[in-house]
Amino acid sequence: MGNTDIVAAPLSDANEKNTTEHSTIFDDVFRTIAQKMPQLLIPLINEVFHTSYSEKEPFEQLRNEHYEKFGTVVTDSIIRIGSHIYHLECQSTKDETMVIRMFEYDLAIALESRRRVGRRFFVEFPRSCVIYLRTTKNTPDVEEVELKLPDGQVCVYRVPTVKVERYTKDSIFEKNLLMLLPFYVMRYEESAHTIGENTEKLQELLSEYEDIRVNLEKELSMAGRSELYTDLNRLIVRISDYIFRKEEKIRKGVDEVMGGKVLQLESERLLELGEARGKIIGKAEGKAEGKAEGEAIGEARMRMLI
Repeated sequence: MGNTDIVAAPLSDANEKNTTEHSTIFDDVFRTIAQKMPQLLIPLINEVFHTSYSEKEPFEQLRNEHYEKFGTVVTDSIIRIGSHIYHLECQSTKDETMVIRMFEYDLAIALESRRRVGRRFFVEFPRSCVIYLRTTKNTPDVEEVELKLPDGQVCVYRVPTVKVERYTKDSIFEKNLLMLLPFYVMRYEESAHTIGENTEKLQELLSEYEDIRVNLEKELSMAGRSELYTDLNRLIVRISDYIFRKEEKIRKGVDEVMGGKVLQLESERLLELGEARGKIIGKAEGKAEGKAEGEAIGEARMRMLI
């Protein structure tokens, strides 16, 4: 979902419309998770790179804009854990040049974090992966670019892929890959109309989402993370509403099972509510202080007149 914005070559209206209709919702949800729930990325990193980081592992979210000669490279998520940098991209549409884009992103990241030892520069590429929300039989398990250097050396740049549809709801909870839950519904995208016309299939889908809701509540409420449960629940509904936008019966059913549609993260709503209350209290206190100050000035002037 990351992209390269070239000032001299803006998107055409048709391309911009296509991107808005088909990619924005997925971009928004993934980046919301990456920026506001980054702890959910840790289990996925463990899954892809065979690490064993705790979700409480200290990490640093790095800037996702990298400036180049011809424009700005914008990536989805980059975090540093210990001495390693991890770069995750989420892709919802077919793009045969995805691996070239990944190489471009990773080169920009590597050059920014280069270091010099004596007279030699040391450039280390990040550990990267592509999360494919939609896949075909031709979607590779590993993306590769073969590099031939001027001296004849050949090396291969490899990027593993994550295919969301390979994970069942049970395996998602077993592996704690909760960040995949909002995108789980995409496996039903092509069969949406059939499900909407078949009462039995619709009930199976709603039962599956009831299991997801119950397991998610159990997983996060027991860990004292009820706010995260609420926020993730809303993102699940947001993607579901988009996938089933033409199937009102399914959309309403999933909304009811998951708790109803909320267009704003619950934590953000509560924060805004707290800020609003703070402003009201602040105004009231300001008026009270102003009144008290005015009365004090008035009394002082009276004493001067007397």
